[in-house]
Amino acid sequence: MADASPVTNRKQVAILDFGSQYSHLIARRVRELHVFCELYSCLVSADELRQHQLTGIILSGGPQSVFDEGAPHVQPEVWQLIEEQKLPVLGICYGLQELAFTNNGKVAPSQNREYGKAFVTRKNGVDCGGLFEGLPDEFQMWMSHGDKLHQNPEGFVDIATTENSEHAAIVNVARKFYGIQFHPEVTHSPRGKDILRNFVVNICNSPTDWDMRSIADAFIEEVRETVGPEGHVIGAVSGGVDSSVAAVLLQRALGDRFHAVVDRLQSKLGINLKCIDASDRFLAALKGVKEPESKRKTIGNLFIELFQEEAERIGHPVDFLLQGTLYPDVIESISYKGPSATIKTHHNVGGLPEKMHLKLIEPLRELFKDEVRELGMALGIDEPSVWRHPFPGPGLAIRVLGEITPEALKTLRHADSIFIEELRNSGHYKTTGQAFCVLLPVK
Repeated sequence: MADASPVTNRKQVAILDFGSQYSHLIARRVRELHVFCELYSCLVSADELRQHQLTGIILSGGPQSVFDEGAPHVQPEVWQLIEEQKLPVLGICYGLQELAFTNNGKVAPSQNREYGKAFVTRKNGVDCGGLFEGLPDEFQMWMSHGDKLHQNPEGFVDIATTENSEHAAIVNVARKFYGIQFHPEVTHSPRGKDILRNFVVNICNSPTDWDMRSIADAFIEEVRETVGPEGHVIGAVSGGVDSSVAAVLLQRALGDRFHAVVDRLQSKLGINLKCIDASDRFLAALKGVKEPESKRKTIGNLFIELFQEEAERIGHPVDFLLQGTLYPDVIESISYKGPSATIKTHHNVGGLPEKMHLKLIEPLRELFKDEVRELGMALGIDEPSVWRHPFPGPGLAIRVLGEITPEALKTLRHADSIFIEELRNSGHYKTTGQAFCVLLPVK
């Protein structure tokens, strides 16, 4: 939610992302423990972090070497904040190396790169600071690194080793600084979640109150305050889980002051819907457009234009636009290297005109897809809507490679219908995260 968020004042663990492909998994695993967390660029400022009630910091892995010129590092002011607030820190893989490097430890390339399963052995008689509480003397973890720690920083001790890493896990108990060379967030680390639980719950003392019912109640109250007693909101409902859950939340908060546009779900969701057929306008705008990024921006601009027109027809002042943006949407559009490193504009976050007249409300902005499904079930939304596969904001336009034509869309719809029907008949629809057809420009 752009203007107000039901989680703004919630205590949280901050995950600083150094570009690891696993960073989002850290966030998911922590939230599965009912602890709220958010992902930030590793270059986040101390001022931004001070706006939140932090209970601890996790430093993610990353593809670079900490000793290379231009490698990303935590801002000095953030380390000052950590010391001031006495925040526990857990460094994972690159995060361990960043923790050690910043504290004058020695990190260098490893002669034996570790990639894959490894057995971690705890060091007997050494205080692990609670990180390995309840774990056996030896446990399996997943390694993925080419550099390693060669000499501990002052005040740190080893608490675990592997065959190729004598510093597989380190700790400074007094400062509550922990470093692990392995990845506890991946499924190949069976006891990884126990380590994360020990850190975020026992060491950081984070509240375990992150549940979907409280999020719904908090958002309903927040949106009422934001929109006011007479304000109106407009939003699109595609029938997918994201837009359906967002629409039901708005309906609970505002009643008839929420105006849902598109699709045929009134009987299922109990909301007042108006259908707009703008296919001709979209096809006209997309004529001759072949490049995917241009398609996204063209559709995004026209999408908002249509909503502004509809808002003017409602007969009430409409100041807000509902969007079903999810947390992965936000993560996807953020890079610690800045906008130049963004691969593409996201369907929901990007492609919106700067001078749009409607403010955005994004109630699902802090949620992962599985959390949205849980919330949908808690709200009583029907199962087919809750389990419907994700559908891109720009629609089938980005699943047709090349120019968009009515004939191409018809062919793709028919093929996709057959494919999804067979997937349902085989019983694999719910166990598949996403499945779809793409029309290639070949004959």
